[in-house]
Amino acid sequence: MKRLFLIGGTMGVGKTTVGQILKKRLPDCVFLDGDWCWEMDPFQVNGETKQMVMENICFLLKNFIRCSAYKNIVFCWVMHEQTIIDEILGKLPLEDCQVFLISLLCTPEELERRLQKDVSDGIRREDVIHRSRERLPLYRALHTLPVDVTELTPEETAAQIERLCGAEESGRAGCGQRQPEPSAAATER
Repeated sequence: MKRLFLIGGTMGVGKTTVGQILKKRLPDCVFLDGDWCWEMDPFQVNGETKQMVMENICFLLKNFIRCSAYKNIVFCWVMHEQTIIDEILGKLPLEDCQVFLISLLCTPEELERRLQKDVSDGIRREDVIHRSRERLPLYRALHTLPVDVTELTPEETAAQIERLCGAEESGRAGCGQRQPEPSAAATER
């Protein structure tokens, strides 16, 4: 059975770094950052581009799920609303997948410290700090397992996700796990 890890969190909390670490730690693993589907210039957010990005993400995730070379699929993105998570899951073939839904959280002070470093390094713009802090509380309302990363390194966070989700042991039930809905064909048998 494949494992699909959906890791959400506000900008700057560490999703991409943790995803890259999990890619190296989990066997037969592929990693997709949803932000890669937004790499465009000029950056435009409207109905058309939102739909395109969602379709691109789901297309890639479907192909990773169907590809026999991969047992573990790690996907990270902001995913600050339950409807985003539900839309993604609703478009994927999950019959043979364990799905783990995780939100990375930290204190507002730690988030600001991390983002300020990114701003100083020229990775992000100053306005991201306010926008990211505003979204931080939204992750507590989601149907995900919250993982507080305030005092964790990215390596410790990845190890904690592995432990919580039973990724170290095959077949063990784990964190924020969502069992796939039976397909129409399976329920008719």
